[in-house]
Amino acid sequence: MTFSGRYDGGALSDIELAAEIADGAGRILQSIRHGSLLEDGLLGDTGDRLAQAWIARVLHRHRPHDAVLSEEAPDSSERLTSDRVWVIDPLDGTRDYAAHRPDYAVHVALTDGKQPVHSAVSLPAMGTVYRSDTVAAPTGPLTGNLALSRSRATPGMFRVADQLGLQPVSLGSAGVKTMAVVTGRVDVYLHAGGQYEWDSCAPVGVARAAGLHCSRLDGSELTYNNPDPYLPDLVICRPELADRVLSALN
Repeated sequence: MTFSGRYDGGALSDIELAAEIADGAGRILQSIRHGSLLEDGLLGDTGDRLAQAWIARVLHRHRPHDAVLSEEAPDSSERLTSDRVWVIDPLDGTRDYAAHRPDYAVHVALTDGKQPVHSAVSLPAMGTVYRSDTVAAPTGPLTGNLALSRSRATPGMFRVADQLGLQPVSLGSAGVKTMAVVTGRVDVYLHAGGQYEWDSCAPVGVARAAGLHCSRLDGSELTYNNPDPYLPDLVICRPELADRVLSALN
């Protein structure tokens, strides 16, 4: 299906808009973190609020008829009857951002039919935006590394890593961990500690475009724009490892 979605006179396609939003919000977040003028919870809260406010204004101007599901905005049931829903995380990895670590991200995805169709993930500290229309499949040999949450890795995930003979690597944002698989830094990303749709929607959109396996831990399909946005677990991995990983998980 083709999605034009150009309510702004055709200036930007959907994927161009997603990438511009991800990049722009990332630049705002980097500016807010300037020096040590703000720290800890105050820094994280300020970043969340200002990035959300900017993204909301941009979407209202360029896609006024689209629905939005965002971590930092009140939810509305109107999105459930909309074909086009933007799933946004203006600051994924708030703890890492507030601690002045580099592994935080901005997630921007447009969904239709409960699936991301255009996605962008910005890693602002690294000055990089990954887009679903330009991302390439990871190349090179397997690394033997498995990405886990720095703050919410469960004991079961470490047991799976041991069973697969993979070395756990603790990282922050879900976007950072997913892009680590996309770029070939790690082979697998597992999460079972609880997430919401905005945590994985854009990263999954980019990862799928790169040819990676993406699913729930039980192998079932990841879907988005559900009445309850809680989506607690996922696995993203190199396709040649999918059967082994799912077997170890189940």
